[in-house]
Amino acid sequence: MSDASLLCISPSTQQRMSFPDPSTTKEISVTDAAAIIDQGEVSFLLIDCREPNEFEICSIEGADLAPLSNFEMEIETLFIDEDDKALIYCHHGARSLQAVEFLRKKGYNNTFSITGGIDAWAQEIDTELVRY
Repeated sequence: MSDASLLCISPSTQQRMSFPDPSTTKEISVTDAAAIIDQGEVSFLLIDCREPNEFEICSIEGADLAPLSNFEMEIETLFIDEDDKALIYCHHGARSLQAVEFLRKKGYNNTFSITGGIDAWAQEIDTELVRY
């Protein structure tokens, strides 16, 4: 079984789910991302591509900061090989989608932007997070 087919249980639906097929999408919903994070069975990177001042306001626990403004240099320290999986977020999802497009051009195909970014996360997953 490949790493991409490893499954986890969504806490909200109790249904099996996996990372999306990278050939069909570049994005993942906040609920699916939360399920993967909460289960903790699949090895992956959680990357915040916002700027440091935004990261200080709020972040998803366990995220590595890799600002889009310095993304190319930052990813060299985060990714071990092209098969690494990553969930990437920003404020609303636009910058993280740019990051995913950049990574996929470099051969990192198992990378996904969290749709709606940390703002959607704060509304749907962790309502204690500060919104800005």
